[in-house]
Amino acid sequence: MGFEQALSGLQAASQNLDIIGNNIANASTVGFKEVRAEFADVYAASLLGGGANQIGIGTAVAAVTPEFTQGTITTTGNPLDVAINGGGFFREVKNGVVSYSRDGQFSLDANGFIVSPSGANLTGYPATATGAISVSPPVPMQLSLAPVMPSATTTASLQLNLDSSKPVITTAFNPADPTTYTSSTAQTVYDSLGGNHTIEYYFVNSGPGTTAGTTNWTVYAAGDNTLIAGAGANGSIGTLTFDGTGHLNPAADVPLSISLPVTTGATTPLTFTTTFPYASTSAFSSSFALNKNTQNGFATGQLSSFNISSTGVISGQYTNGQTVTLGQIAMAAFTNPQGLLAQGNNQFAETAASGAPNVGAPGTGSLGSVQSGALENSTVDITTELVTMITAQRVYQANAETVKTQDQVQQTLMSLR
Repeated sequence: MGFEQALSGLQAASQNLDIIGNNIANASTVGFKEVRAEFADVYAASLLGGGANQIGIGTAVAAVTPEFTQGTITTTGNPLDVAINGGGFFREVKNGVVSYSRDGQFSLDANGFIVSPSGANLTGYPATATGAISVSPPVPMQLSLAPVMPSATTTASLQLNLDSSKPVITTAFNPADPTTYTSSTAQTVYDSLGGNHTIEYYFVNSGPGTTAGTTNWTVYAAGDNTLIAGAGANGSIGTLTFDGTGHLNPAADVPLSISLPVTTGATTPLTFTTTFPYASTSAFSSSFALNKNTQNGFATGQLSSFNISSTGVISGQYTNGQTVTLGQIAMAAFTNPQGLLAQGNNQFAETAASGAPNVGAPGTGSLGSVQSGALENSTVDITTELVTMITAQRVYQANAETVKTQDQVQQTLMSLR
């Protein structure tokens, strides 16, 4: 009789409506993947195999399968919101249990760990003290809140033009008397404790050099308003020699050493080398100009912000202007993602059907890139779901009509005399 077929149809249609309802309920769930019901026909087992006159006994839901298509990405501005663009899942761990998710709504807990809304730790590759990404297995990502240690200046560089039209100065140099030097500039350097010191450079047009057609510029230096004695003539730190075309002669960078006494408790003296590059140091007939002033020291600094690159590298910006690599997000891909077990809270678990995860950095292999300050939207399309719901409702009604018709047939049969 048709009751069995109709009953199976009612059950399957009811389950389909449940699945559609779940999709609609998760239309705003970040990283949610639309789920569909896959149906299969059902036949009674035949003792000696199939026959030409087999009649099915209904239908059944063979599988409930998530569709791992790419969701649209919406920007949020929060650097800890991370969207996956492409394949793969975030790898997370909670109480030692590993799970996987497309939901990139992360935050920092009190200890600096990056956690999901359910409290699972995002895993990744930590950075070494030098900023290199570790090749060890992924561990819970923790952003260090410790300050960056200061670094003393060891090298500096000045790129400038000295005005060759200025007259030669023959009087003894005196930093307090502007008439005894041609030009000056200043630079901030740092000692081993992160203390800053001001170095003043003075340039004096000293007239013709020992080689015909050249001009000497004597360089003096003072640190924290105290003249620094150098190895050059008259206590200078050195000499810059230019040829008739305004370029350094000989054609090479000129390194000048500076040794600054420090009385702050830091390592003393503070010794570093200031280089005047050949390609960007000149003495043309134009106004004095400082084009670039650099040095490699810095004070201590606190973490002020951070960003995440498309390859998952987390970089911290500190109040002293330094950028430090803090780690890299790990991701996982599966041969059969439809085989993952949904656990709720936007989490999936590995199963035998999904296969073992292939873990790596974003942008490698089959793993997609990540986008910081953005989230992947649900793949549910409300319009499609509503149309599908109407179809499922009609199927349910049609199966109910089958039950009604079979009942009427039985009533007719029972009324025969």
